[in-house]
Amino acid sequence: MKIAIVGAGLGGLTAALSFIKRGFEVTVFEQASELRELGAGVQLGPNAVGVLYHLGLEKILSEHTFVTEGKNVRLWNTGQRWPLFDLGGLAIELYGFPYLTMHRADLQKILQHEVERLKPNAIVLNAKVKSASQNTQTVSIEFDNGTHHECDLLIGADGVHSAIRASLFGQHEAIQSGIMAWRGVIDARKLPAHMHERVATNWVGPGAHVVQYPLRNGELMNFVGAIEGQRWDIESWSEKGTTEECLNDFVGWHPDIQTLIKAIDTPFKWVLKLRDPMPTWTKGNITLLGDACHPMLPFLAQGAGMALEDGYILARCVEKYASSLPQALKRYEELRLKRTEMVVLGANANAKRFHNPALADAKGAEAYVSSEWQEEKVKERYDWLFRYNVETIDV
Repeated sequence: MKIAIVGAGLGGLTAALSFIKRGFEVTVFEQASELRELGAGVQLGPNAVGVLYHLGLEKILSEHTFVTEGKNVRLWNTGQRWPLFDLGGLAIELYGFPYLTMHRADLQKILQHEVERLKPNAIVLNAKVKSASQNTQTVSIEFDNGTHHECDLLIGADGVHSAIRASLFGQHEAIQSGIMAWRGVIDARKLPAHMHERVATNWVGPGAHVVQYPLRNGELMNFVGAIEGQRWDIESWSEKGTTEECLNDFVGWHPDIQTLIKAIDTPFKWVLKLRDPMPTWTKGNITLLGDACHPMLPFLAQGAGMALEDGYILARCVEKYASSLPQALKRYEELRLKRTEMVVLGANANAKRFHNPALADAKGAEAYVSSEWQEEKVKERYDWLFRYNVETIDV
């Protein structure tokens, strides 16, 4: 069986590695001319780390990840702190795998190197897809340069603006979320000593929140500041803004937030849009994974995790039902549709939770946070998510 994957992001490369390790013939097509350092930090819950460990990447990951000791909630103006959950030893005890943070580019490079180690030249660059079509026998991909590639199974892992999704289902209309985010990666040497804690922090406030966590053994600090009020319409990670603009969005916030913003070399704007969950993402011998079929707000820190899970589960299904590709893809959808929809809804709920008007003053915030982040509610929101194990799920 010849398998083609469009998109060499985290989901596409995880799928490729999962298939290659099962003996399948895989080619990954990527429109970029090189896989360079893009994006920023990524949080990997135990469910996502489990995927990477099952792929044999535990040792190399330990050299590039940061094991945070815990995650805190802090109040936007006073800095008052509440513990959210333990991310160190307790995560391993409860879920079998740690909670890790790392630079997205580092994870992409690890996956790329492992794919190419097992199958040199598996990744084809400068391959921008124009369209995809199929008959009862094969799938054909047409590229912008006029070339074609035929395969038995095509997987669209080409992100939120997926050309494969458009070929299958037409354009997937986006809905304005009313939220944009500032993002940046900071050289930790620019930060004062008290800001070098081994913790991840969610700063919550009325109409906005900030997430910060260390990367690369504490050498870098990741910053994402989400704020309500739509002023841009470009759904991109690479739209440059200015420090002054970013500071103006967080006037009155804690001095630590001001310090973080001033330490960002170039803050980038990231418009966040919503898309309704798809009832199906497969037609014939073409299917989708990751943001191509279930894009989500980043407020549950599971966008990457869901793409990794998709890639691994898809490979398991195709291996088990190799004699019947329709059955394999049907089972893949059955296993992934409901879970990913729950994550999309959970991320949407967190947007409201993190930005609640009750957070405007310390007294109201104390009551609100104590209620919303009490142990049982946190467990209810995260336990089902972290316990998912791609290797033990019955396919």
